Amino acid sequence: MLFEPPQRLVRALGEAYPEVAADWLGQLPGLTEEAVSREKLAVERVQNPGGRSSLVVLVRQQDGAPAALKIAPEAAGPAAERAALAHWNGWGAVQLLDGDAARGELLLERLHSEVSLRSLPEAKALLEAAGIVRRLWIEPPPEHPFETVAERTARQAVAMRAAEPAQAPLVEAALAARDELTASADELLLLHGNFRQGKVLAGDRAPWLAVGPEPLVGERAYDLARLVRDRVEDLVATAAGASAARRRVNKLADSLDVDRARLHGWTLFRAVESGVRARAAGRHQDAELLLEFAGWL
Repeated sequence: MLFEPPQRLVRALGEAYPEVAADWLGQLPGLTEEAVSREKLAVERVQNPGGRSSLVVLVRQQDGAPAALKIAPEAAGPAAERAALAHWNGWGAVQLLDGDAARGELLLERLHSEVSLRSLPEAKALLEAAGIVRRLWIEPPPEHPFETVAERTARQAVAMRAAEPAQAPLVEAALAARDELTASADELLLLHGNFRQGKVLAGDRAPWLAVGPEPLVGERAYDLARLVRDRVEDLVATAAGASAARRRVNKLADSLDVDRARLHGWTLFRAVESGVRARAAGRHQDAELLLEFAGWL
């Protein structure tokens, strides 16, 4: 199967997994052909621009039913994603149909990838997002394979400490918030891990379903924190951006019965972590937006 991997995937993998990206991308056409043959699928097209950590191929199953074949490198965590999707079993999330996570393959229910919650007005999008993420917060399965919020953020904290001196005050505040929050956490629920409006797509089985989890276990406030800064470019462009950001923290916390202070702390940490990572990758405009947003908090 000959194709050019989508450029968004090439760039994102090179940033996130530079040690394996080139080799895996070189093998990708062969991996895709093997998966299609093994699952007896008929290929329609490669989804473009597609995802940032996986190739998505729109296919038909043997009975003609539409599906999406997702292929990701091991470093992107397809095994954990499969475990989470299997546990949710279609409740608020895309349905897992088949696939071999050991090979990085997931066969999924096909959704309308061109229609995400970002297509809705902001207030409506946040309302729908809150309803979806609430469904995902369930007890993890026994002996689950997921890392904890404390484990993931400890790894991220190492990279944050290497940030440029100009970012030091925000980084120190974010790390202090992280230390306090992990020391006092008392929830251990299955979380999406990267929940935002763009990760909720229109479906046929249900109006909206979550996709692309980076699952872990921990408290709800951590999962909600990424949603707080959705459409950050719009917030930064307004004169009332700072007050609007703080109102959004309080509104989302109250609507989902999450402690305001904990959501504030995790929003700060996650915005600074993303900003530092963007700066290190040379995405300076993204970094400026994220760090300005974090400074408002």
